Amino acid sequence: MKPRLISLDVLRGLTIILMTIVNNPGDWGHVYSPLLHVEWHGCTPTDLVFPTFLFIVGVSVVLATPSKNLTVHSLQKIITRTLRIFCLGLFLSFFSKINAFGLEGLPLLSLRLVITAIVVVALFRDYDRKLQFYVSVIVFLTMMILAFGGFKDYETVRIPGVLQRIAIVYFIVSLLYHKTTWKTQAIIGIVVLLAYWAFMTLIPVPGIGAPNFEKGTNLAAWLDHYLLPGHLWATSKTWDPEGILSTLPAIGTGIAGLLVGTLLTNSFSKDKKALYLFIAALSAIVAGQLWNIVFPINKALWTSSYVLYAAGIASLCLVVLYYVIDVLGISGWTKFFVIFGVNPMVVFFFSGIIPRMLSSIKVAYPNNSAHESIGLQAYFYEFQLSPLFSNPINASLAYALIYLTLWFVILYILYRNKLVFKV
Repeated sequence: MKPRLISLDVLRGLTIILMTIVNNPGDWGHVYSPLLHVEWHGCTPTDLVFPTFLFIVGVSVVLATPSKNLTVHSLQKIITRTLRIFCLGLFLSFFSKINAFGLEGLPLLSLRLVITAIVVVALFRDYDRKLQFYVSVIVFLTMMILAFGGFKDYETVRIPGVLQRIAIVYFIVSLLYHKTTWKTQAIIGIVVLLAYWAFMTLIPVPGIGAPNFEKGTNLAAWLDHYLLPGHLWATSKTWDPEGILSTLPAIGTGIAGLLVGTLLTNSFSKDKKALYLFIAALSAIVAGQLWNIVFPINKALWTSSYVLYAAGIASLCLVVLYYVIDVLGISGWTKFFVIFGVNPMVVFFFSGIIPRMLSSIKVAYPNNSAHESIGLQAYFYEFQLSPLFSNPINASLAYALIYLTLWFVILYILYRNKLVFKV
């Protein structure tokens, strides 16, 4: 096993912290603008969270791979992990659609939590590798049958998603790392970004006309709707920000991580590694901004300019942390962030389950006979927390920070007990 980089764990922890804050405001109508995704073209700090995760996936593949020899055993391990991550993401879409025996209210929630527990045991627990593989395949096929087998409850379940994209990128970059050199990886990354740019700018959109980058009418949106009708992001219904075609350049983000991971495991001195990574980071940021002129930086489309810009920012953050922690040896402050960084999949999955669970628990709506009940999460925010603040944006942020604190307590307990859950 190659040595861990504390700086990478810290970067992962910082990213998890930002993800937790931006995904859990008390009120989506009152959020500070840097904690929101940009409306379409452009980039806020929030838009950098997801690509930073994919970048870290690429770096981690290099650090966690003791040998580049692709054996039957290592291939099975890669496929198993891919399916596990994909199924965890897919289950988040299934959770609120689970219905049986006409159950409602707490009995239905209890059923959903029992099924969740079974999924967690199946996909998080460490047991016989071969059995893990078979269980992952069975869980995946079961979800696909439910989604596409004509079952009414699941006919609109969302198939793409954040964890699903992470799974696909992990699978591709793992194979690339095992079977190619860093030079080949760099060439493939460049080809992928140029190919996506060509697809989006040169191919007319069927039924619409000229190529464009507009919401819902571009080639990526058309392909999503054509291949996955009814199984897309509920907000748009006709396209998906983690859709099919835009996963292609997302692989480029993972490849950027591979290249950085290879640099950091090279025999260069730490000072040279930091210098080279700093130069690469600035070059990627500049290249992304230049490409932005003709191919706008856009997270929902995952444009090629966005890949370069986001990978550059992630590299810049990593090199600063690397220099401070691994070169200068100033690491006494890192524990808080490492605690968040060593169990990312736990936060990813249960951060999706907990809000769904709290919204399903109904309590009496106070002082208003027109409403019979309100979700526990909304009740706490609206009637307990929000009245303490004169500024609703601060109240919304306070809720996110309280939720973050809850996660710190959970992760600290796991950290103290040396419990690390790897999918």
